[in-house]
Amino acid sequence: MTAPATSPAPPAAAAERPGLTKKQLAAEHPTWCPGCGDFSVLALFFKLIERRKLWQEKIVTVSGIGCASRFPYFVQANGAHYIHGRALPFASGVLLSRPDLHVFVFGGDGDLFSIGGNHLTHTARKNIRITCVALDNWLYSMTKKQTSPTSPLGFKSKTDLGGAIDYPINPARQAIAAGATFVARTVSSNPNHLLQMLEAAQDHNGFSFIQCLSECVEFAPGAFDAANPRKGGVFNTVPADHDPTNEAAAYQLANEPFPGYFGILYQVNRPTKNAQEAALNQQASARFAGLKDWQILQKTFDRMK
Repeated sequence: MTAPATSPAPPAAAAERPGLTKKQLAAEHPTWCPGCGDFSVLALFFKLIERRKLWQEKIVTVSGIGCASRFPYFVQANGAHYIHGRALPFASGVLLSRPDLHVFVFGGDGDLFSIGGNHLTHTARKNIRITCVALDNWLYSMTKKQTSPTSPLGFKSKTDLGGAIDYPINPARQAIAAGATFVARTVSSNPNHLLQMLEAAQDHNGFSFIQCLSECVEFAPGAFDAANPRKGGVFNTVPADHDPTNEAAAYQLANEPFPGYFGILYQVNRPTKNAQEAALNQQASARFAGLKDWQILQKTFDRMK
């Protein structure tokens, strides 16, 4: 007589996957100029991934052209160094096709507000779930000091020897006007605040925009000293009674003269393009429920007759 078959033992509980370390995340050695503010942003981005236990196969970093464009090279995860000004539409395609990913865009003031200015507007208004960090140093640094869209009036560069005469873009104000549902300002010299803004942006369900002042020590040293208490400046955080859902109040804070205010200026909840497209796909799929692939094709061919 054979022994009765026994049921297989239940699988052991899966051990929790440990978070990644900076050593596991770091790829090539950063090649920015010594003292560049971008080093701080990269270090805090690693810290964000460590804290949130994001896995390498779930992270995508996208950049355009400029000093900030080197980000994907320095992160051991999926990434793309795309063409000038086109990081946001490329990142949008990645996220809309793979909504399970965490997509981060890092760009400079020239990349995002000059050649890529229109893409920032449309990505913001569509409210695609991307975290966009603008590393703003007030000039084109990689090409050795030319005036950028955020250069202040009077800024002397190789393209404005007598000083800039064009009024600069206000990145935070422009992002609010374009329809971004999360807008914040920070500075690379304040790591604690920078990490707080990165975490808040990553948690937001929608298009998150961070203007991060990142000093170019090679061509504009001391440009942001007014926002650095260690150098005699003042770091004004957003007032405790500020209502980030109040668009008019957000504009008022964004319009304050430099150094202005740092923190979350604006944050509202609005349906994302990701959710809306998923709903459209579900509605379209429902029409073919229960049909085999060839039957679906046949219906399509029948409509073409």
